[in-house]
Amino acid sequence: MSTAERPKTPIRFRGRSFMALVLAPDAPIDQWLAELDRLLARSPDFFPGRAVLLDVSGLALSKADLTQLIADLQTRQIRILGIDGADESSLGLGLPPAVKGGRPSGDLEIRESAAVNPHPRAGAGHSLLLQEPVRSGQSIVFPEGDVTVLGSVASGSEIVAGGSIHVYGALRGRAMAGSVGNAGARIYCRKLEAELLAIDGLYKTAEDLDPEYHGRPVQVWLNGDALSMASLA
Repeated sequence: MSTAERPKTPIRFRGRSFMALVLAPDAPIDQWLAELDRLLARSPDFFPGRAVLLDVSGLALSKADLTQLIADLQTRQIRILGIDGADESSLGLGLPPAVKGGRPSGDLEIRESAAVNPHPRAGAGHSLLLQEPVRSGQSIVFPEGDVTVLGSVASGSEIVAGGSIHVYGALRGRAMAGSVGNAGARIYCRKLEAELLAIDGLYKTAEDLDPEYHGRPVQVWLNGDALSMASLA
């Protein structure tokens, strides 16, 4: 068969949802950058490798101001993938594209390095132990390793971990493990009532979860391109 006769391979489009952080600067920008530097000094590993959007709603920034802000963030190893709330005249060549929409998930609670377990398991990276329940509207982001919750995770809250997630109570919110590309991460909980489960970017919503496991202790892992789960009791 000649090259001209070979069937064309169709272009495939696949939908996938990713979680992005949104930075929303306040005026004056120089003071906001100084506060950002203090945050980075406490948690230097928080932004690298994460998807970040910039929300400049309410700020009257010219194209030159916006270009400078993007450059200032890049020097801090923060790469902006899109900009929300900017005037069209301030966007253009050399700047990230405009983005619109998205569903707010509440403010993030950024854990400082001092909160990391000083005695991590060998070869397992750091771990974060939460001795209190995760409340509705609360968001825990810990890209350094595992997150363990001794209580429950309320509906409307979320946990984002670079490693595995262990919940010793009811899991009613969103649990996203392996957030930095760890396909071997797992999710464990004593009572499954989750709104969303995700490992390494692949997810299932409450509507997709097998009702057989609802209200039961389960473990969740990534099996190829699909999430698998099994009962722990």
